[in-house]
Amino acid sequence: MEVIERIATACTPYVNFDPKSGRMLIQGRIIPQVAEEFWDPILKWFYAYSSAPSEKTTLILNVEYFNTLSSKQILFLLHKVNDLHEKGHDAEVIWQYGEDDEDMKEVGFDFSCVVNVPFRFQKITENIAL
Repeated sequence: MEVIERIATACTPYVNFDPKSGRMLIQGRIIPQVAEEFWDPILKWFYAYSSAPSEKTTLILNVEYFNTLSSKQILFLLHKVNDLHEKGHDAEVIWQYGEDDEDMKEVGFDFSCVVNVPFRFQKITENIAL
């Protein structure tokens, strides 16, 4: 299975999912013009990954903004990570938010309430170098 990497644009985030390390990063704005074109390859990749996951799976979300269609896809992805957790795999979500972005922190908290996978919240002062 290959790494999936997408370079950030004005409407889509940087994406880097590594099957060997189990580290999956989504960073930036998620407002794609056509949601399916952005999300379908990511979700298909995760389906394949979940059949033989790494020893530990970490989904890191460092999102500045997302639209309604993307919120549904984020929630879907969180449920898939949750499925791994509930099957006994070591899985977690790290929700990163800007130090002045209480709204995004609250959104992360809301998402954390609908899944059982462990959530960690990280306040960041600037975007973490990739």
